[in-house]
Amino acid sequence: MDINKVKKQWQGLTTAIEEVDYAVSGYDYNLSLERDKVRDLAVLMLDEGFYLVGLMAVHVAPAIEMVYQFAYHESRCRVMARTSVDENGEIATISDIFQGANWHEREVRDLHGVVFIDHPYLHPLILAEEDVDLKPLLKAEGKVKNVDAIRRKPPEPAPEPKPKVVPEVKPEATKNQEQS
Repeated sequence: MDINKVKKQWQGLTTAIEEVDYAVSGYDYNLSLERDKVRDLAVLMLDEGFYLVGLMAVHVAPAIEMVYQFAYHESRCRVMARTSVDENGEIATISDIFQGANWHEREVRDLHGVVFIDHPYLHPLILAEEDVDLKPLLKAEGKVKNVDAIRRKPPEPAPEPKPKVVPEVKPEATKNQEQS
């Protein structure tokens, strides 16, 4: 994989590409994209040899955010892609592109109420049929944080070290004179 070629392709699909420190974040790239580009990104990632690690929802203001994580087989390259659902809580499915998304999308539907458009079998995975409207991971109205409040921020630069104060050492001759 030529990561520079892939990054150029991401530019046509994303609103922002951020290279991040894997040791700090657990991934190498953070992509922000419009919700109508999710399927295009999924196809690109599959074509470039990436696999879907998982997807999840985060209840934040102004809208529920979908987070997709992709990784590359042959070398370490982990990508986090984020977008928000529409005002109706809907977003396109990628389960026909990555089969593993099927259960992830069903779980997100159960726990957050997100509807994945054109999902072939969006039936409850965890909750009982009668609890389909429960949405247990949605926060109470006053408890929802703004998306900017939960974003990873670059680490603060380390403060300048204070200079060490070295006590003044008297020469040996001076010590001898003081002793007599």
